[in-house]
Amino acid sequence: MVWIFLRGMTRETAHWGSFPDDFRQALPADQVISLDLPGNGQLHRAPSPVSIGAMVDFCRKELARRELEPPHFLLAVSLGAMVATEWAYQSPEEISGCVLINTSFMQFSPFYRRLRPRNYLPLLGLAFLSSTPAEKERVIMALTSAKFSSSDGVMAAWIEARLQRPVKAVNALRQLLAALRYRARRVAPATALLILCSEHDRLVNFECSMAIASNWKCALALHPSAGHDLPLDDPDWVIERVQRWLSEGSKRARATSRK
Repeated sequence: MVWIFLRGMTRETAHWGSFPDDFRQALPADQVISLDLPGNGQLHRAPSPVSIGAMVDFCRKELARRELEPPHFLLAVSLGAMVATEWAYQSPEEISGCVLINTSFMQFSPFYRRLRPRNYLPLLGLAFLSSTPAEKERVIMALTSAKFSSSDGVMAAWIEARLQRPVKAVNALRQLLAALRYRARRVAPATALLILCSEHDRLVNFECSMAIASNWKCALALHPSAGHDLPLDDPDWVIERVQRWLSEGSKRARATSRK
């Protein structure tokens, strides 16, 4: 299998940390590809699309450029999970399954759950105030992790990523606009789905993920203590849940084939 990892708003492949390597060790037969969305990471100089559909177009073209043939599994966080969802709608034949982590859709949840109101000012400050890379990353750490703090080594890696590949304020706003405008469908994509969420997500209320799972009748797992960046806070839990989901899917497929 080929897994495509997609990050959230203003985040890049470096923010996965050791998670891709941990994932490869747990599923050694699989390939893992982490993609940066335009405006982030290696593409930080490019303009961010203002629609989720345009981000899907970029991902598909990038994989074609790399000669990676579908179908793929998608594992995606937040904004990246919206991209994964739209990809599954547009080209279901290309997607074997989606793991959607701490995301939200407007038709299932009100705006004040999709982005907790207490975060409005800190996020605006990130975009418009003249602060140091360290100050910006401390704000993001406080919003997205329930485990790590500014004194951890993770922070140093995040600061280095921002120094090397800074995200423009206009691109952050364009990504936010794309997320706010995106509308998934009432009917789930025609692929296997696993939704993971964190009870202590300070950025997006975990009830947004629960609402998606309830409406789509798909698999859901709630972490009792992690924050928004669930692969950072508890990578082993994420991997174990993915493995369990894959195993259950294989059992269902075998049972169906016997009928």
